[in-house]
Amino acid sequence: MTVSTATTGRPAHIAHESGTLSPPEQGFLWDMEQHFWTSGADDARTTTATNAVMIFPYPLGIIQGDHIWTHLRQRTGWRSVVMVERRVTRCHDIAILTYRGSAEKPDVPIYEALCASTYLNDDDRWLRICHQQTAVK
Repeated sequence: MTVSTATTGRPAHIAHESGTLSPPEQGFLWDMEQHFWTSGADDARTTTATNAVMIFPYPLGIIQGDHIWTHLRQRTGWRSVVMVERRVTRCHDIAILTYRGSAEKPDVPIYEALCASTYLNDDDRWLRICHQQTAVK
C-alpha cells in the first residue's frame, strides 16, 4: 500500500490547532481556579456551567449538574491551595488548566492531587465545564 506524503502529516483538524492565552487571560483563569477551591460552593457555582462534569477520587466519583453542589457543600472551605506545575492549553474557545494542587483546611490532612479544569469561553465569559482530580497521596 502506498501512502501519499499529503496524508502522512498531522490532519488539518481544528483540534490540532493550539494557542496560548494572554498573560491577563491566564491570570484571570488561575484566579478563578483558586477561588474554586477557597471561596466555597456558591462562588464556584457562579463560574461553572450548568451541566458541568466533575471527577473526584473514590468514593465520590463522577458527578454532573446540580449533583455537584449537593456533594461539594461538605467538601469546600479549603483555607488555601498551592498550584504548581501549572500548564495552560488553548484551542479556540476552550482552555485547559492542569496543575498539581496542595490544599489545606483546619483539622484535615493536606490534600494533594493532580488536577485539570476545562473552561469554555461562552460569549466572552469563561465557564468551567469540567474539573478532575486524581489524589496523589
